[in-house]
Amino acid sequence: MIIVTGGAGFIGSCVIRTLNDAGIEDIVIVDNVADTNKWMNMRNKKYLEYVHKSEFLKKMSLYKDITAVIHMGAQSSTTEKRFDYLWKNNFEYTKALWDFCAERRISFIYASSAATYGNGAKGFDDYLDIDCLQPLNAYGYSKQLFDLWVKRQAKVFPAQYVGLKFFNVYGPNEYFKCNMASMVFHGYNQIKNLGTIKLFKSDVPEYQNGNQLRDFVYVKDICNVICWLLKNKHVSGLFNVGTGYAQSFRDLAEAIFHALDMKTNITYIDMPNELKGKYQYYTKAEMDKLRNEGYQGNFRNLDAGVTDYVQNYLEKDFEIY
Repeated sequence: MIIVTGGAGFIGSCVIRTLNDAGIEDIVIVDNVADTNKWMNMRNKKYLEYVHKSEFLKKMSLYKDITAVIHMGAQSSTTEKRFDYLWKNNFEYTKALWDFCAERRISFIYASSAATYGNGAKGFDDYLDIDCLQPLNAYGYSKQLFDLWVKRQAKVFPAQYVGLKFFNVYGPNEYFKCNMASMVFHGYNQIKNLGTIKLFKSDVPEYQNGNQLRDFVYVKDICNVICWLLKNKHVSGLFNVGTGYAQSFRDLAEAIFHALDMKTNITYIDMPNELKGKYQYYTKAEMDKLRNEGYQGNFRNLDAGVTDYVQNYLEKDFEIY
């Protein structure tokens, strides 16, 4: 049995689809669907039961045949200011799951974040000593705190423990994330509604408008990494998950227009004040660490990922993966 927290969410639901495609159906979904539309991400999945996230901690000892916990559930808003909430939700909950997996000696795969790298002054190398990292926002810091706890204070370890630093993820099943959905999602809707895509102006001289660079990674490729890890239980540690290439937001906009067979039309807007000083202008995952562990899977470039997402999901009435 595999537990997937955040299993009705963006990455978690895509992980379940990938597991189902591999013939794995003994899955428990842990989430907090509440009054969102995330339940739609569960409709085409095969799983044993859904458990509310607060109830799972109370009853997790009742499950006897768990082989792995895939912990994708989190408060992932980069503008969240309630640090006590982030501490409880992103740190303490993750720690409780770690302790459970350590006691059972089972696999624990959890979402860290590329937000832990902050402004990238130290680079984006997962061989770095994480003590030197300075996240730019409370969300990134809540993820950094757990990574540091594992390094400094954990006494007992799961049989396999993997933290994944996801870079800029986009793809199907993210429709419910509102302002935290990917720029591909928002850009597509802007084009459909306005005929143009809005990108932030640069507020630093090193980057021209639209040339801010990110490592955009397709969610299906992330799922392939997670499924590979389940088959390679000797692999533990903190790993980047990106393409290993940085592409601009202009590249992203052009990829969406190309997928729609439309002429590119970009409008540049001022960056919101709340993002100034907290905005990553450059990210690029160093992928040697994961590759050196033996991962040989491919990562789609922006054109290929955006084309699949737009043509096979967004253009089909937001089809669920």
